[in-house]
Amino acid sequence: MTQTDDEKRMPYQLEMPKDAGEDIVIPHAVPQDERVWVPQAENVYFRPLCLNASQGYWVNVLKVTKGGVLSRHRHPQPVHGYVLKGRWHYLEHDWTAEEGGYVYEPPGETHTLVVPDDVPEMMTLFQVNGVMCYVDPWGKQTGFEDVFTKIDMCRAHYEAVGLGADYVDQFIR
Repeated sequence: MTQTDDEKRMPYQLEMPKDAGEDIVIPHAVPQDERVWVPQAENVYFRPLCLNASQGYWVNVLKVTKGGVLSRHRHPQPVHGYVLKGRWHYLEHDWTAEEGGYVYEPPGETHTLVVPDDVPEMMTLFQVNGVMCYVDPWGKQTGFEDVFTKIDMCRAHYEAVGLGADYVDQFIR
């Protein structure tokens, strides 16, 4: 069936599904208000974009403001990353993720994220599915993060900086 030019420019004319969730539209993924960055560790911050509690994943911009070793962790599900600024690598691989580059991390991968000392700031957009297990060099679990711990971190931080604990609600689906 061929559409006319007018039909091609016509918005969808039917109702959206009754139970469909709301869109999330964030004009500035890198926020203009520094209070939006949630501290995760010394010199490490994240900016939530989508905290999907119903499917167990999160999307955020990770910002590191000083070179060093961030964490050793394992993912039981895939992770996608897009480097916005700076560069980083994993001790376990011979590649470097650089500005403008995309990284796919397969399920089961364990790696140690390092930002080189000569990188003053790194920002990467990550989609993390499931859980992130922190481990020692021999694989013993030392901690974890999931979408619910991320939400809790956001609530506590946003309350402390005056944005209100409910500020995080706009990112939760």
